[in-house]
Amino acid sequence: MSGIPDFNDTELWVARSALTERYGKAVALELADSELRLDPESTALAICPTIFWSERAANFVVFKVGEGRYRCQFFYGPNEHYGTGRDVYDDIGECVTHLLQLQADHESRRDSPPRPNT
Repeated sequence: MSGIPDFNDTELWVARSALTERYGKAVALELADSELRLDPESTALAICPTIFWSERAANFVVFKVGEGRYRCQFFYGPNEHYGTGRDVYDDIGECVTHLLQLQADHESRRDSPPRPNT
């Protein structure tokens, strides 16, 4: 047991609200647990509460790595994972919003036709 508390109702409400604002509809969240290495100097794994959702061909995870501390990433498949460039957030709203913004930017670049070389 890692001692990291589960997501509380307020945290889940904040995440759901951000997703509803982004997609204009309710998005189903799945709650899970993930094993993460919290200390890069250690091989020990911690069980971390996790929020997972899929939308528009992308998958998203927000990990709770401590009280009021979050990590996140989005991915398209097993070999295509993206982080936000930030190790830890102390505000779940900022975490989810930044994750959604980066994925939207990535999606627009990914769906754009290649530019010809000049």
